[in-house]
Formats: sequence, structure tokens, C-alpha cells
Amino acid sequence: MIEDLRIAIIINPSLPLGLLANTVGAIGIGLAAKLPELANQRLSDARGITIDISSRLPVPILQADEEAIKALLFKAINDSRTQAMVPFPAFARSLHQYQEYQREFPLHTLATETIDGVGLAGPAKWITSLTGSLRLLR
Repeated sequence: MIEDLRIAIIINPSLPLGLLANTVGAIGIGLAAKLPELANQRLSDARGITIDISSRLPVPILQADEEAIKALLFKAINDSRTQAMVPFPAFARSLHQYQEYQREFPLHTLATETIDGVGLAGPAKWITSLTGSLRLLR
């Protein structure tokens, strides 16, 4: 139910700007793929120009260091309130085709990998409890 859903993207602010933007974009695509109700709508303007919407909900981009991102990821992994969880492990940057990532992923352990960012979606109170102390990325 979209009314009680909240999303947040948490990113390591020490990433160079291009990698930061790429990470946020990839995580956003993953969240929308898992939960199409986030953006699967179209709107038309007064002249009849129809567009695909970007998001039905606010998308806060929060900042946290690598350890805090990993802690959030592992809290979400085992929680039944998690509706979507999209991590971006740093090793993915060296892989340029999804098939490579698909083959490589099972050879890694998220607990020992650098995680550059994570997107979470779930009940509003739960997401707030996980991310309420994090600051917006600036």
C-alpha cells in the first residue's frame, strides 16, 4: 500500500560525484523495478503531452559512511517489514554487463564487501526508525 510506504536511498558521500550519481540512479531503478507502484503512472499536461512520472513518493538521498550503510543493509535483510532492499556493492563497478554481475555476485559475501549505497522501502515508521538520524546528502 503506497500510503504507508517510505523509501530512502543511503549513499556514501565520499564517492566522486559521477560514481555517486551512478549509484543513486542504479539503486532508484532497482527500487522501482521491485515496487512498480512507485512510478508506474503517466500524466498529461494541459496541451495533452503525456509523460511517465518520476516518483509518487519523495526520494530522500541520505548520507552515511560505509559501516553505517552496511549496518542498515543487514538490519533490513532479516526484517519482515522490508519490501525492497537494493544494495550497490563496490565490486559491481568493475563489471560492465549484467551477465558478468550475475556470475560474479555468488562469489562474493556482502558482509565483507564495500557497499557504496543501499535503497530501502518499507512501512514509513520503520524506514524512519532506520534512517531518522541520517542527514540529507548535500
